[in-house]
Amino acid sequence: MTRPADAPDPAPLAVVTGGAGGIGRHLVGALTEAGYRVAFTHHATPHEAAAAAAEETARGHDVAAYACDAGDETQVARFYDALERDYAAAPALLVNNAGVQVLAPLLDLAVDDWDRVVRTHLRGTFLNTQSAARAMVAHEQPGAIVNIGSGCNKLAFPGLVGYTAAKGGIEQFTKVAAVELGPHGIRVNCVAPGAIEVDRTAGSTADYGAKWGAVTPLRRVGRPADIAGPVLFFASPAASYVTGQTLWVDGGVFSRPVWPEAEG
Repeated sequence: MTRPADAPDPAPLAVVTGGAGGIGRHLVGALTEAGYRVAFTHHATPHEAAAAAAEETARGHDVAAYACDAGDETQVARFYDALERDYAAAPALLVNNAGVQVLAPLLDLAVDDWDRVVRTHLRGTFLNTQSAARAMVAHEQPGAIVNIGSGCNKLAFPGLVGYTAAKGGIEQFTKVAAVELGPHGIRVNCVAPGAIEVDRTAGSTADYGAKWGAVTPLRRVGRPADIAGPVLFFASPAASYVTGQTLWVDGGVFSRPVWPEAEG
């Protein structure tokens, strides 16, 4: 169907990988509130994804959930084909958020767990960035890509060697992608959260918020809402000359040195 010449332009399309829960779920809500149509992916969480999509739809937002393993080349290609079919538009924004963690010492970490973590984070970021950028170029549409990194981009996280390696790779990937995609008007940046209290992290240790808040200069643990603002900034015209950068969203915790005589 041809859109009438005087019809308003449709809202821009945002894609969030891993949007059924945690930080991703909050980003889906924040992006809809900012005026985006949102397509988000999920892997092995159909009930959570359906509930999230239904909740946003009930609020009058244009949200759709797609089953897609971020690290699977065939599934990612199928997902972007579906976006072209369903929206006839390239994403204006991609947020590479999908991820998993396996907590184990380096000497005990199983190879399959290493592969699963790196595959989801690093391979997933590559596959989705490549597909989204190809769509942006094909539609001659500038866009923004925001990769979700981690405080372990800066410091080693004991017991999370696969996660740390993958997130560190994402930061370097961000820089290369920014350089190569810049001539197409595509900006690529990284948001690196510190301690953010979601169901997964809160369940990882007792008193998670209190423990991390006590060692964070801002004296509180982070919340998913703290990540949405930086993502929206990178997506906005206010960041039109910003690319290849990492923004630390950690309350200052990873700027604090290990200092024997430091106070508080």
